[in-house]
Amino acid sequence: MNSLADSRPGQEGPARGRPRSEAVERAVLEGVMKLLEEGVPLAELSIERIARTAGVGKATIYRRWSGKEELFVDVVRTAEPPEPELPGTSMRDDLVVLLEQLRRRGLMTRSSALLHNVFAQMKSSPKIWSAYHATVIEPRRRLQIEVLRRGQQSGELREDVDVELMNDMFAAPMLFRTVMRPDADLPDDLASRIVDTVLEGLRPVSSPPLSSPPVSSPPVS
Repeated sequence: MNSLADSRPGQEGPARGRPRSEAVERAVLEGVMKLLEEGVPLAELSIERIARTAGVGKATIYRRWSGKEELFVDVVRTAEPPEPELPGTSMRDDLVVLLEQLRRRGLMTRSSALLHNVFAQMKSSPKIWSAYHATVIEPRRRLQIEVLRRGQQSGELREDVDVELMNDMFAAPMLFRTVMRPDADLPDDLASRIVDTVLEGLRPVSSPPLSSPPVSSPPVS
């Protein structure tokens, strides 16, 4: 959601728009969820209908969201697990936290028929899915790649590996289980198991591999 500056005494420069109201925003988000729970498809959710359900004016919504796409992305984000705070203790620990969020998101999507339905509808709407990808998926991907780069700098990850490819190798097993295999087991330790398994082959080698000893020639008689 775009921040709107509050108008305060002594503040330099004019404030844009009106002060944000968390109560108003919550009413709008809950209004959208109410309509979705009633079975109204995303394609039929107009700003006018949302405003009427939330008990606000259309202008109030447009002051906070540029359009339906941005509003729907915020609706989904409020239903998902919150963005994690990385511990920063090691690359491995940060990766586990990031994958754990994917696991929790998968569990929520499985347990919520509404959220599952919303994701399915979002993917059928290129504009909404593009907005979700740009504001949610891509920032998370960039964060995970940055964690891998820091791991290279700290010596936890080999410097010769492609971090974008490695990012896919870490995320793919969790995404496969949560998206492609909705009946797959998602145990509590899945994130740490994935990270530790992949890292086994990516850690820097402390010493060069031993070469085979030269074959000695038989003595000449």
